Amino acid sequence: MTTLKARLQEDLTEAIKARDELRSSTIRLTLTAIAKEEVAGTQARELSDDEVQKVIAREAKKRREAAEAFEQAGRGEQAERERAEGVILDVYLPKQLTDEELRDIVGQAIDEARAAGAEGPRAMGAVMKIVNPKVAGRAEGGRVAGAVKQMLAQG
Repeated sequence: MTTLKARLQEDLTEAIKARDELRSSTIRLTLTAIAKEEVAGTQARELSDDEVQKVIAREAKKRREAAEAFEQAGRGEQAERERAEGVILDVYLPKQLTDEELRDIVGQAIDEARAAGAEGPRAMGAVMKIVNPKVAGRAEGGRVAGAVKQMLAQG
């Protein structure tokens, strides 16, 4: 079985051969971020696919945030490039949950948390503990927290 990191390296080679500057530079930057993560801490180690996915998700989030910042600064060309890099990285991430799928998961988690006795402000933390493992990598933390807050306020 090919690891996610190996797939990135193969895709980088392909992109270089195809002279696809955008893809090759995006993948190269991501591999650099993965390498940095591998040597961080006290001992160098090989990252698991889940850890590699987290690095890719972090890189994709940086691209979205940078695209917004460039857009607000009136630098459309740079914003477009950041968005294009984000699209390249999305290929390596699990499919993102739709708003409806996220609401379903949050709704079930709220029921579970309430059944376990979580009420009021403490319910938020209890619900997040249930939701996070279920949506890992498929929805950004801020989006999840927003959905939980909104649904707790309604219920």
